[in-house]
Amino acid sequence: MSLVVIKMTSNEKKLSKYDIDATEHPAIDLSSISSEDKKSLEEVGVDFDNIKQTRTATFIQKDQSVINIDQQNEGLEILDINTALKKYDWLREEYLWKSVSPDKDEYTEAAHKFPVQGYFIRASKGYKGGNIPVQSCLYIAQDNLMQRVHNIIIAEEGAELNIINGCTTSVTVKEGAHLGITEYYVKKDAKLTFTMIHSWGENVLVRPRSAGVVEENGLFISNFISLKPVKSIQSYPSIKCNGKNATARFYSVVASFEGNELDLGAEVVLNGEASSGEIISRAVCHGGNIIARGRIIGNGKRCKGHLECDGLILHEEGTISAIPELHGNTNNAELSHEAAVGRIGQEKINYLQARGLTEEEAVNAIVTGFISLDIPGIPDSLNDKIEEAINSYGDAMF
Repeated sequence: MSLVVIKMTSNEKKLSKYDIDATEHPAIDLSSISSEDKKSLEEVGVDFDNIKQTRTATFIQKDQSVINIDQQNEGLEILDINTALKKYDWLREEYLWKSVSPDKDEYTEAAHKFPVQGYFIRASKGYKGGNIPVQSCLYIAQDNLMQRVHNIIIAEEGAELNIINGCTTSVTVKEGAHLGITEYYVKKDAKLTFTMIHSWGENVLVRPRSAGVVEENGLFISNFISLKPVKSIQSYPSIKCNGKNATARFYSVVASFEGNELDLGAEVVLNGEASSGEIISRAVCHGGNIIARGRIIGNGKRCKGHLECDGLILHEEGTISAIPELHGNTNNAELSHEAAVGRIGQEKINYLQARGLTEEEAVNAIVTGFISLDIPGIPDSLNDKIEEAINSYGDAMF
């Protein structure tokens, strides 16, 4: 089943109008990053000050150049994707473009046609790095650039891996495009938690194309946060739970503003016996358009899946469309969904105002509470970063 895309706005650039060639940037120490770029990177989860205590590894890509790679733990390998492909023949044969097809659409075709950069992260068998995450950042510093990225993440048997992936632009970037291919492979008894925090420029086109496979007793958790204005995001990752008791969970918190077009969702294909999937999203619309999609396909015996989409409209010109899909292909699949879109009830505002809050403070508190998600099974370090992003959004809302 293919992704149904939103109708593109008239002022969206065609890919051919973005620059392909990028200025090369040398590898640098984190302390050499400019103060302006440092602030942008910190907003999407990059830690500069306590890195030895809070991160197991770092990967930073600026435009099409890898400017910093650092890793501390045995059992964890992080390379730029081109170096990894030269080092390991099996990577190309068994993993590259095996979950995402290069001819899926014009964006994957461009990522396949033109030179890419990106990361290869592998947690070796039995690696236990679940409490302290890897940090990665993909940022655009060159105006009007089409950044191309291809990432491959492998959590081998019994491994536990956490990644905080931030995506952002320099304050000098007026326009640009990001094409990101990410392939996830979660082996038997492994756990991968992938937290993505977006903070793009207001005129940036964002096209992630992600997919992966979870094997027996494996667990994949995806957290997606986008709370800043961005011209257009279209994202629909797909995970196949192929093994017995394999699990995939997607959690997203997004906001749109005037002129924004967000077409977001996820697909979980439950092929394995007793496999399970969960897709939960919170969307707040200050203007622009949000399409919140979710699809769970139940093929395996005794599989279970749940979809939940809640939307809050705060502006007269904004729209939210919730599109849940459930497909049960076995007579003992258990699939369910909930969806709700609406506005803040005046009685809730009145209640908080009666207890001393101003109207703005009341709305702020309601919205911040609405978009807070209780995500089970993630370490405190990741949960703190998610709460930090949500609270920062609430503070800046007015």
